[in-house]
Amino acid sequence: MKIPVHIAEKLALLSEGKRLASSSVKHPIIEELISEKIIDRTGRIQKQLSIPSKTAFFSYLQNRYSINDLGQYISILQQQETLRGEAVKVSGNSKLKKVRTFKGFLVNCYLPIQVTINEKTTTLFPTAGKFDFIYDFEKFTIPQDIVVVGIENPENFRHIEKQKYLFENIKPLFVSRYPQNQSKDFMKWLQSIPNRYLHFGDFDFAGIAIYLYEYKKKLKNRATFFVPENIESLIEMYGERKLYNKQKNNFNLQSHGEMDLIRLTDAMHKHKKCLEQEIMLAIK
Repeated sequence: MKIPVHIAEKLALLSEGKRLASSSVKHPIIEELISEKIIDRTGRIQKQLSIPSKTAFFSYLQNRYSINDLGQYISILQQQETLRGEAVKVSGNSKLKKVRTFKGFLVNCYLPIQVTINEKTTTLFPTAGKFDFIYDFEKFTIPQDIVVVGIENPENFRHIEKQKYLFENIKPLFVSRYPQNQSKDFMKWLQSIPNRYLHFGDFDFAGIAIYLYEYKKKLKNRATFFVPENIESLIEMYGERKLYNKQKNNFNLQSHGEMDLIRLTDAMHKHKKCLEQEIMLAIK
């Protein structure tokens, strides 16, 4: 999908620090950016849009849409006749089509893990502030006793060392679901290896839907949804009723017999609250 010029112009205003009424900027691309937390939508009655991080915003445009310069991108779209070379320079594609800058996905760990990539053995070492990007994922293998943990939110992926207490019974390798357009590569890799998969996402209807329809459906019994033992007390103490009311009618979920998922949904309905996974960074 190409970003149309009228949406690109709105994005440029947001990148300058301006806030715009949500009703004035309606487009699937805007919804995508909101779901990826690149754009914030706040307010009860008159909702407004803003960009919390310019660095993340411009990085997303580059990786997702191959837009290296938003101003030049807008200028080219506004011109009636565009030189082919200029289009290639700005967008990486003379027809301004979406191009994936990278295939692959980000991984993280808090314990050294010996892996094989391109038939060479190497070790992933935990280093604060650094992640590893696996480009040749087709030739990337890990020991079978390693459990792949997919993390939905970037903040939890960044600070996995603060959540070690949650995974004491397994040897985990953490993979980021962000940016979302890399998730197909992640799934291809998961389907090519025998390892167990543990989905660590938000404890709400949307998080469960992502797990069921993107992972459980394809990985079957190899996939499980991570639910803390004390999930009911966490939901009772820290859960959000507005989140529950917003999502409860939007998803028709089947638990596929997973007892932990049944326990989670029962707790959500009992307290009429949902819980975002970032709470796990603040408690122990």
